[in-house]
Amino acid sequence: MARRKSKSLTDGELRLMNVLWDKERATVREVVAALSGAGRPAYSTVLTMLRILEDKGYARHEKRGRAFVYVPVLGRDQARRSAIQRLVSQLFDDSPGSLVLNVIEHDDVDEKELARLRERLEAVR
Repeated sequence: MARRKSKSLTDGELRLMNVLWDKERATVREVVAALSGAGRPAYSTVLTMLRILEDKGYARHEKRGRAFVYVPVLGRDQARRSAIQRLVSQLFDDSPGSLVLNVIEHDDVDEKELARLRERLEAVR
């Protein structure tokens, strides 16, 4: 049975989107070059993944000479917001407060971050 297509970003797609967000526009070759280190995907893999990102609505391309230049359609903040909404919906019964409480209770949140959270909570009251 074929796997259902996901609108969310995979880890590999997120790596590519981070390059596009940082550079604002890039050819396939530029994206490959920006992905340093072990496990850097091949040109053809990056091209395929960029096409998938287009299908998902995260990126689009423009023609520049013989090359395609890929541009992010969805901003980093929009992608974060969408991922958080999906996470809250799937794991926290549509309760953003439950997500925040879970992070505070189970992760190492330092005093500076807690102070920032208090400030934000006071601001929305």
